[in-house]
Formats: sequence, C-alpha cells, structure tokens
Amino acid sequence: MMRAGIVAKGAVVVRVRSWTSVVLAMAMAMAMVGVTPMTAAETTLPDLIERIKPSIVGVGTFERTRRPPGNLLGTGFVVLDGRHVMTNLHVLPQNLDARNKESLAVFVGTGNDPELRLATRVLDDPDHDLAVLKISDTPLPALTLGDSDRVREGELYAFTGFPIGSVLGLYPATHRGTVSAITPLIVPLISTKKMSPKMVERLRNPYLVFQLDATAYPGNSGSPLYDPNSGEVMGIINKVFVQGSKENALEKPSGISYAIPAKYARKLLEEVERR
Repeated sequence: MMRAGIVAKGAVVVRVRSWTSVVLAMAMAMAMVGVTPMTAAETTLPDLIERIKPSIVGVGTFERTRRPPGNLLGTGFVVLDGRHVMTNLHVLPQNLDARNKESLAVFVGTGNDPELRLATRVLDDPDHDLAVLKISDTPLPALTLGDSDRVREGELYAFTGFPIGSVLGLYPATHRGTVSAITPLIVPLISTKKMSPKMVERLRNPYLVFQLDATAYPGNSGSPLYDPNSGEVMGIINKVFVQGSKENALEKPSGISYAIPAKYARKLLEEVERR
C-alpha cells in the first residue's frame, strides 16, 4: 500500500495520499521547474522513421540481360504527386547502354525482392547537383520540403538512405547528425594549379551548404536530410559533388558529410510543376 508522503519544491509542499495524488504532485513539481512531460501525440524519431521509409527509394539502372539486372547507384526520395523522385544528379549515369536497353530505374520497398519501376529524367540542376525523375504506377507517399533558410548551426537532423547500396538487400539506414557549419560550397585554394575548370565555374556562383558531423557513404547521396520532429526535408545529402569541391586540396578527404539546402530542390520542383 502506498504510504502518505511529501513532494516539496521551495515553499510549496504537496501531501501525497494516493496514486492519483502522486501523479498530480509530480505534474505540479515538473511544472514548477519548467519540465513538460511528453504527450502521446508527440512523434518520436522511431515513429518518424517508420513514416519516412516508404518515401525512400533506391536509384539506379535496369538491364534485363545483365546479372544482376538491377544496379543501385544511390538514394532518392518521393516528392510532389508521389510519382516524382528527387536525387543527386551525380547519382545518375551520364550514358545508358541503349544497345542492351539499359534504363533508369527506381527500387521501391525493402528486403531482397524490391519492386522495380522504370524511370525517366524530367529535369536537372547541375549547379546544385539535383535531378528529378518520374515514375509510373501507384503514387508513393511524398515527403514535404521545409524552409532550409531556418536551419541553424548546432541543430540535430536525420537522414535515411542506402549507405552501402544493395549488398545485403534493400534496407534503408538512418543516421543522425548535427549541423556543425553552414559553409560555402567551395573555398578558394592557395594554388590555382589545383583548381579544375568545374571548380572555377563554381567559384563564380558560390552558395552555402550544410556541413554535418555525421558519417555518410556514397550510397547515401540523394538521401533526404530531415527535421527529426516534423519530418520536413531541409537538405539533400551529397557525398561526391560537394566533397569534390571543398576538399579537392586534401590528400586524404575527410569523413565529413554535406547536404544541399532544400530551397534549391524547391525551385527545381516549382519548375517541374510549371511544365
């Protein structure tokens, strides 16, 4: 049997005589120190991941006579009407083997037997390494883009994708990381001999990217960087394009990860909708 007791905070004393009064007393004490108890309506990260995963797809190519016929190259996520996919442009092959009828493909679902959907390239943004694909059949759950201008250094975000491809099957993995810096895409180098023509072009149109303290792998390219509370996409993980610009002078590139702000993806999607 619960004995009578006392919960005290400063000059406030609450006598406890039952389980009901215990709960009330704890709530009063928490309120006095500014603690808000979590409600059942609040979304936890595990709940959010469960909701996000159906929108995460693999991006690659399909060739019927090839073994295996599917080749996963990176990650993408569903946007707009559920029949469009956002990814990094560098994830897509520059050329397809038309002779063997190779085509772009999106891999849907999880496990060793994912659903394959043929895809077509709709629109590209080479400056921000973004691309939009279109798929057919039943619409998939689409993610919402957030206001990436509101992202601040020190905030925690999550990203879900396929870091090691489909080696063990199609199983999306989620990582969390802090925005450690909001930094220019490219930093001018001391020696111009190390600057490629592409890097010179990027210097003419610099923009900021998110630097993360989380580890991403090449297969993560195209993964959505999202708010762990709302699920809104704030950026697109980029493991090759950004790193090749910022760390070109390094003999051994770091394990730092980067993300392209979602506002550039929003502009690209607005152009897709106008077509």
